[in-house]
Amino acid sequence: MPTNVQLRRARLASIPQISGNAPRDSGNDLEIADVKAWTLREPVSKRAYTVVKIQTRSGITGYGECAPLAAAEFAGAKKVMTGRPVTVFEVTAPLLAEFPTARAALNIAMLDVAGKAMKAPTFQVLGGPTRYKARALTALTGDSEPALLSSMKRAQAAGFRAFLVPVPETTNRNQGQSYVLATKKRLEALREAGVAGADFVLDGGNRLTPGDAQMISSGIERFHVLWLNEPCPPTNIGVLKKIAGENVTPIGVGRHIREGSEIQDLLREDAVDIIRPDIGLNGISQIRRMAAIAETYYVAVGPTHDGGPIGTAAALQLAAAIPNFFIQQIPLPEAEEDRRMRSELTRAPLELPQNGYLDLSADPGLGITVNEEALEKYKESAP
Repeated sequence: MPTNVQLRRARLASIPQISGNAPRDSGNDLEIADVKAWTLREPVSKRAYTVVKIQTRSGITGYGECAPLAAAEFAGAKKVMTGRPVTVFEVTAPLLAEFPTARAALNIAMLDVAGKAMKAPTFQVLGGPTRYKARALTALTGDSEPALLSSMKRAQAAGFRAFLVPVPETTNRNQGQSYVLATKKRLEALREAGVAGADFVLDGGNRLTPGDAQMISSGIERFHVLWLNEPCPPTNIGVLKKIAGENVTPIGVGRHIREGSEIQDLLREDAVDIIRPDIGLNGISQIRRMAAIAETYYVAVGPTHDGGPIGTAAALQLAAAIPNFFIQQIPLPEAEEDRRMRSELTRAPLELPQNGYLDLSADPGLGITVNEEALEKYKESAP
């Protein structure tokens, strides 16, 4: 008499199998007909990012952005996606596992097309809005107190009210109390010069030893910073758990993380208070998955973004599509040449906050108009 396992196998064998290589629907107007990319570099800051364009059979175009993309990765991702409809990103995302950076830009571009096709902003396509404006954070530049003060004054004039402050330069493996004192003096000087209600994030940049990170976290408690950012490399979760558990200062990490499993490990060990995935490495959908995991632990999301204006537009759509969004980091170019370039690329003043907040565009897709002439003008290379 056949066993239960044998019976189940017999039933499974009788079910028609679905092939992962099934023919693609050539009649879909939202099928991807072509993919193009430009790698851009800002003239003064040298900030680099890649813009990806999707062209559909119906003529609708969508744009995405990611970290600088190698030619081989772009070619592989283009081969995978050409001929597929833009509405199947979740199905095709595993096929792009070998091309994670390209996957981020393609995800944004596909959602841009979907929004345009539905005549709705991307956040509406994703089930939003969860909010109509997003709090903005920008990084201060400079390696001395006068330089940082000057940078903060420019950022305040531009409308920012939250600032990412670098820790003082490290010269030894273990800095000691003098380093803690120098860090506190830096925060004191910035707070005295800041407008009422200004907030600060102290950025360790993964440069601190666990011992220094522990002392810094304890020493700055009275400043009530939003969080201590990337205090030390997240390779040792136990170290981060110790820093987070023994101090009041919140810990934010995740800039280089690409997978939800990495976020889950940090959350499970109670080693993080703010997750900070980079939209240029993950795109919108991947960060939404991370945010959903973080939400079950009551942890907020403060994404990182240090790319171009298309990435900023995507970041704002993301902010309106997740309930546990906290704040969005965006770059503030100091050089006039860089600001001019960014304004030419999108023809939209999305990167200028009002009293610390950026408004969301209600226009279809990402809510921006991309100037391809500017892409050609500023391109460093074409992957």
